[in-house]
Amino acid sequence: MIEKQLEDILQEIFKSCNYEIDKITVSVSNRPDLGDYQCNDIFRLSKMLGKNPLEIGKEIEECQLPIVKDTFKKLEFVKPGFINMTLSDKFINENLKKISASPKFGVTEQALETYVIDYGGANVAKPLHVGHMRPAIVGESIKRIINFMGHKVIADIHLGDYGLQIGQVIYGLKKEHIALEEINVNILNRLYPQISNLCKEDDDVKDMCATITKELQDGNQEYKKYWQKILEVSIADMKKLYDFLDVHFDLWYGESDAYAYLPAVKNMLESQNLLVKSEGALVVDVKKDDDKKEVPPLLFQKSNGAYLYASTDLGTIYQRWQDFKPNHILYVVDNRQEMHFEQVFRVTDKMGMLAYKNLEFLGHGTVNGEDGKPYKTRNGDAPGLQELFKQAKEIFIAKKSENENMSEEDTRKIVNAILKFADLQNSREKDYIFDLNKFSDVTGKTGPYILYTYLRVNKIIKSLKLTDLDLNAQIYNDVDRLLRLKILEVPKVLESAYQERKPSYIADYLYNLAVCANSFYSYNHLMTLEDKEKQKNWVYVLTLMNRIIKELLYLLAIEIPSKM
Repeated sequence: MIEKQLEDILQEIFKSCNYEIDKITVSVSNRPDLGDYQCNDIFRLSKMLGKNPLEIGKEIEECQLPIVKDTFKKLEFVKPGFINMTLSDKFINENLKKISASPKFGVTEQALETYVIDYGGANVAKPLHVGHMRPAIVGESIKRIINFMGHKVIADIHLGDYGLQIGQVIYGLKKEHIALEEINVNILNRLYPQISNLCKEDDDVKDMCATITKELQDGNQEYKKYWQKILEVSIADMKKLYDFLDVHFDLWYGESDAYAYLPAVKNMLESQNLLVKSEGALVVDVKKDDDKKEVPPLLFQKSNGAYLYASTDLGTIYQRWQDFKPNHILYVVDNRQEMHFEQVFRVTDKMGMLAYKNLEFLGHGTVNGEDGKPYKTRNGDAPGLQELFKQAKEIFIAKKSENENMSEEDTRKIVNAILKFADLQNSREKDYIFDLNKFSDVTGKTGPYILYTYLRVNKIIKSLKLTDLDLNAQIYNDVDRLLRLKILEVPKVLESAYQERKPSYIADYLYNLAVCANSFYSYNHLMTLEDKEKQKNWVYVLTLMNRIIKELLYLLAIEIPSKM
């Protein structure tokens, strides 16, 4: 990573001037007109030594070590306490070669660990809509990023298949006398919002649905047959939609699978005296002395013997702990579930299954309509995923007449790019407003813009048919230089996306890289260039750039079409 190299070089320069500093931090300059990278540690050093930062900065600036000449075109101190670094052409090109020679673009090797990542989390018997895309898209990308870093990753959809919505749908099926063999996804999509709204108006219906749910969980055979059919129909439909999005799970477990592990979890809790009776229910106290806000006890079992989401989440963690011995379990879920998972993680830690620090709540914001409010299945007003895919396709085709002639597979890939990049360019924890027309543009910060850039550059590379590509020590102009500097950032971007579990870093970088590439293409007329050495130099850079774009698009689960 460039930052680490520069930090080590600055450490050497500081030492040559008789300054000892434990940690030096280098970052990409926020003033590129003054330098490529910057260091602000002179402020800290001057405070430690009680010395004027101007004096320290001038000594650093005037250092004559050979490494200074090799690394920097300019090393400059700027008041009141910044070191600005402009890299030499030689240093830039040497590092481009290192990135090119590395299968993973120079990212730091990781010690192999096992991750279980829980994402998707759809409820069976409910139609999937635009809001369900977010955990699927974000989770799939995080899974791929972690796997890219060399870890083993097990992806579990963790379906909601034993909650109240099942009781509501079974109630609706029985009320309308719908036979098992007649159940299909259209009936389920109609019944859930209908009965859910009825429960708000009629307490008797609400109680009946709750009773059906409890009796199903207790083993009622008639309800179990309905449940199995609902599961079969729902999962078949989900798999088609997730396959379209190129989102794939290793496990299709649900809440219901956790019930087999609840007796073992209860025994562990009882043996450690963690279960406490409260008004007939069993709870676990999880509050801490240093809590800034109230953290209520975890309700493990209701007074009527019923288990809740928290109970089944503990059962699921127990199952994963037994089966996979994971180092980490990650949950890509709605921000609004943060308190629930805080309780679950604290209990897991108390039980000794997995340390709190190895359980990660990766909250995501909501996908909102034009009114700024989240879509909700129960209202029946959220665009269904199947309809959404169709709309995205129609809008893209309408943008340009030639798009009508694209193959079905290429169109699918572009629709995916539209939807996924629209989501992943936003920081995971932020809400965003869904605007399909805006996201479909081939200009601006959109998926089609990145794809178009890749295909455009790829066409140039193939047309020139150059071999024996290499970099000499020269960089030819400022636009050329900006592209090379942007490529140097890729290891840092990948490591940051991994460490913080944020695909948005990759999406943002891809857009900025594409902007640099298009500026380069417009300014440097590569196809008509007579200087073959310069041509080979530039094709080397563009080939590396496109290799990076392709890999990073894969990490966002975006496929590249054959043409646009």
